[in-house]
Amino acid sequence: MDVIAFFQQAMAHVPVIVQPLLVALAGVIPFVEGELAAVLGVWAGLNPFVAAIAAAVGNFASVFVVVFFGARIRAVVVARRARKAAAARAAAVPVPAGGMPGEIAEPELEPEPKSKPESKGVQRFKRFLVRFGVPGASILGPLALPTQFTSAVLVSTGVAKGWVLLWQGVAIVLWTTVTTLSAVGVLALLEG
Repeated sequence: MDVIAFFQQAMAHVPVIVQPLLVALAGVIPFVEGELAAVLGVWAGLNPFVAAIAAAVGNFASVFVVVFFGARIRAVVVARRARKAAAARAAAVPVPAGGMPGEIAEPELEPEPKSKPESKGVQRFKRFLVRFGVPGASILGPLALPTQFTSAVLVSTGVAKGWVLLWQGVAIVLWTTVTTLSAVGVLALLEG
């Protein structure tokens, strides 16, 4: 059985009102995202416009959640680091004999735990970010990582939530449109 016929038969068993919801739900999944969800929706027999909108909405919903919670987590981490730094400065003690009078010794700070090396996708995305800024990194990001991951990286580096959501939305609409049109073209070629 060919893949397109399989999707069409599977979707035929689902109520029409639920079909776009399934496509939106698929758009929430990293690596599937709006791009592949729209393709699956078109191949399953949904109107391409409906499939693209449902897939993009699902993908954007997951990005919104990542950005919202990622920004809150970053704010907590930054505040904790600021408190630790302030406490370390307050705990500074005068230098014992041999030091200059009035000189303050900085206490030893705990070393930062070593993190895992970054994946090639994250490294590529960070190069996009440095070279093209947030707009370019958001639009080119899906070539390296899912939009949910690129959103998390952007928020963790301190980019404003609104800016991340704007450019991730543009990227989602752009890539979902491109893949939807490609799916329609492939379907037209296969159907003759």
